[in-house]
Amino acid sequence: MRTFGLIGYPLAQSFSQKYFTTKFKNEKIDARYLNFEIQDINELPELLNHHAYIAGISVTIPHKENILKYINELDSSAKAVGACNVVKVDWKNKTPILKGYNTDLIGFSNSIKPILKEHHNKALILGTGGAAKAIAEGLRQLNIDSKYVSRNKNNNNFSYDELSESILQEYNIIINCTPLGMFPNVNNCPKIPYQYISANHLLYDLTYNPEVTLFMQKGIDQGATVKNGLEMLHLQAEAAWDIWNS
Repeated sequence: MRTFGLIGYPLAQSFSQKYFTTKFKNEKIDARYLNFEIQDINELPELLNHHAYIAGISVTIPHKENILKYINELDSSAKAVGACNVVKVDWKNKTPILKGYNTDLIGFSNSIKPILKEHHNKALILGTGGAAKAIAEGLRQLNIDSKYVSRNKNNNNFSYDELSESILQEYNIIINCTPLGMFPNVNNCPKIPYQYISANHLLYDLTYNPEVTLFMQKGIDQGATVKNGLEMLHLQAEAAWDIWNS
């Protein structure tokens, strides 16, 4: 039986296992999808050695960047982003050959395009991890300027503390790439000045559980357009399936 799996930590709220298990059942595909909860990426070689039949791996927090040291070949998408969320595994003489891809890029771009308006030309990216890097590259390919927002200020980003009315007027797309607000911590949200959000804004949350996060609700209250990350996950999962079967 072909085996696929997800590596990350923690995996209690894994979308991928449920999605692919349902897909395999509905489409009568003889395969299985397992969760491999590993806290340290250096456990990956042992995992592959123990499961010498894995054909593909999905990668989630916190391993999208630190898995790169184990990748034998990087696709252009993963090179552009500097992070990898999908791995195709080929076996040669019982040795795994890993090729890394980034399907967050295509999932995000195809998810946000239908709701972009002409005035949406600058974006704030909340968070700086592997998913945030995919979002930044996706925005670049859509000709949208972006700036990271993080707790600490440096030359390439804003800090949360310095976000002002004028900054939020200039940057009218705000994308939450942090886990703040994800179930079960549904009463959390990024600390931005929501009072400056307007009907011109688009708030996109990579989180999909709950369906409407507090970040999104605060945008709705100000008249903004909002969207969660569920469609992005569906799109990137199907792109991963295409890669594993190519």
